[in-house]
Amino acid sequence: MTGPSTDLPEPMKLSISTKLFVAVLASVLFVILSMGLATSWSFGRGFLGYLNEQALERMAPVLPRLASAYEREGSWEFLRHQPDRWFDIMRPEPRDEEVFHELRIPSSSDLTGALFRIALLDQQKKRVTGYPAIGDDALLRPIEVAGKTVGWLAVTPFQSVTEAGGERFQQYQLRASLGMGVLSLMLAMLIAWWIARTLLDPVKRVAAATHRLAAGEYSNRVTVSSSDEVGQLARDFNQLAYTLERNEQMRREFMADVSHELRTPLSVLRGELEAIEDGVRTLDQASMKSLQGEVGMLSKLVDDLYELSLADVGALNYRKSECVLNDLLANSAAMFQERCNAAQLRLELDLPAQPLRLEADPKRLQQLFGNLLENAVRYTDPGGVLRISAAIEGDDVRIEFLDSGPGVEAQQLPRLFERFYRGEASRNRASGGAGLGLAICHSIALAHGGSLTADHSPLGGLWLTLRLPRNA
Repeated sequence: MTGPSTDLPEPMKLSISTKLFVAVLASVLFVILSMGLATSWSFGRGFLGYLNEQALERMAPVLPRLASAYEREGSWEFLRHQPDRWFDIMRPEPRDEEVFHELRIPSSSDLTGALFRIALLDQQKKRVTGYPAIGDDALLRPIEVAGKTVGWLAVTPFQSVTEAGGERFQQYQLRASLGMGVLSLMLAMLIAWWIARTLLDPVKRVAAATHRLAAGEYSNRVTVSSSDEVGQLARDFNQLAYTLERNEQMRREFMADVSHELRTPLSVLRGELEAIEDGVRTLDQASMKSLQGEVGMLSKLVDDLYELSLADVGALNYRKSECVLNDLLANSAAMFQERCNAAQLRLELDLPAQPLRLEADPKRLQQLFGNLLENAVRYTDPGGVLRISAAIEGDDVRIEFLDSGPGVEAQQLPRLFERFYRGEASRNRASGGAGLGLAICHSIALAHGGSLTADHSPLGGLWLTLRLPRNA
């Protein structure tokens, strides 16, 4: 019996275009709402402040009339019993309109009803007449007679636009702001759509190409349509795809080369052993030497592969110490002198009289020089010349290995330091090795902070230049 399924539906995945569209739209909508609220608040505060200021200005010409009436009557009792006289005093006179005109003060306070919100207070701020609902928030102006305050003129300020009678104007402002908000929102939607469709299309193409690249389609490329960051992303992707394609090709070539180099000596060994087993060939010194030669070649190949693998992960041990380059080169040349004589090659050693001292691993340098000499002996025709020279060049020591023909074609020079690459067209093992010697030399030079380059030799063959820092 199985229980109910607990599989939950996967959450809906939004594309980057949708996310960008929603983000831009939400941002603009937030800005529009914020501006609308700020405008509404600012309008209310500013409009009410303007009306209350106008009410105070409206009180200015009334103050001297009230002072004259108090001085004439002696008290405010006449206004308590004769309310009509209050409206007569508050009524604007023609000269007041002229004063308003000269001061550029509109008399809009009468139209908004501010006149009916004015009250007269006595000396103790008790209401005498006027607006009955006068409160503590009233705006006061003193009434002075002979330098003495005899009363107060108070106006109750407007607290809302509705009280001030400006709701129609506020609604107009609200409709105008709403229209501008809708127009801005539509414009934001259009911009967001354009960004999502135009600017993100190259990103989508790179994303799709990345999926294909992850599936093993290393020949996949994307079109670079701009010079901005998105275009740089496309260029970087193309470079990455090219590098992966090249690495995959080199990996396949490497595996093919390794299998080839291992298969040949193993086949010879098997043939030799089967011949001895069948009695076709006797187990004598010649057959043992042949077997030892094949085993030695296999051992050399395995050792070279092991060294290159260590160099790739930076695990090769280098014990650097002060050494004299003259002695290392002289020892290497002495070890190969007999082989050069057998190959009818003239070995020339051109070294300066002063010792060339540098910080390096002498064993690794000896291995490097041995590989370079081995390469020269293998690929130089009999009767040729092998020349070795060394000199100081600034902060470096320059060592040159030059040999006579045959030479190397120009397009082959950059590939000489690749693994399993050999300059000759055939893969004849009688003339060449496994093609790992120069690759090992290159890794040793880099580990010492130097460089190894190849060029055409003036003697007709190959010109290898090794530069090593004197203080690595």
